[in-house]
Amino acid sequence: MSEMAASLPEGQQRFLDRQAERIRRLRETLVEIARVPETVTLEIGCGHGHYLTAYALQHPDKRCIGVDLVTKRILKACQKRDKRNLQNLHFLKAEIREFLKAWPEHLTLERVFILFPDPWPKKRHAKNRILQSSLLDALGQIAKEGTQLHFRTDHPENFAWGMEVIASHADWHIRDDIEWPFENPSFFQDLLGDYQSLTACFSPLETGESESQ
Repeated sequence: MSEMAASLPEGQQRFLDRQAERIRRLRETLVEIARVPETVTLEIGCGHGHYLTAYALQHPDKRCIGVDLVTKRILKACQKRDKRNLQNLHFLKAEIREFLKAWPEHLTLERVFILFPDPWPKKRHAKNRILQSSLLDALGQIAKEGTQLHFRTDHPENFAWGMEVIASHADWHIRDDIEWPFENPSFFQDLLGDYQSLTACFSPLETGESESQ
């Protein structure tokens, strides 16, 4: 392993070192947020924190974490949280895959929201869409049986993409019988007008059980 690392181009090695440091700091932050075993509600791409702030306000017993890549969004989200003095709500600037790698073992994912993500509408850009099989794999590493994933978009092609990605995954299963857990009308959502929603559950035993029958 050390020989492989030594053979990496200098720029690539610097990138990996910086990434490892970001992951280390994220893990420290997460441990500071929750020092004992807990279940967590996660929003990927939390924006200015409108939805998750309202959710945390209505669910004071739930540990809620929002993640976004844009510093200004996180700052505004934190202002909303602090104005309401929500001790159960946290916003972090992070790339989601680095964030999931930093996840401490004593925390378990209970629920995840992905709301109106960038649709990357051009076909050649589909690899940039947030819902990918690799993301479902990573979420599955920290999920429990029955963990729910809630996806909402105003872009029909992105919704079809999400349906296909989840339907083709062995461990996540779309559930039409589960109602959307929390509605919070906002200027952004009202502005978009039409949108589609789906809920999927983490159930890694389901495939194996069906094959054995």
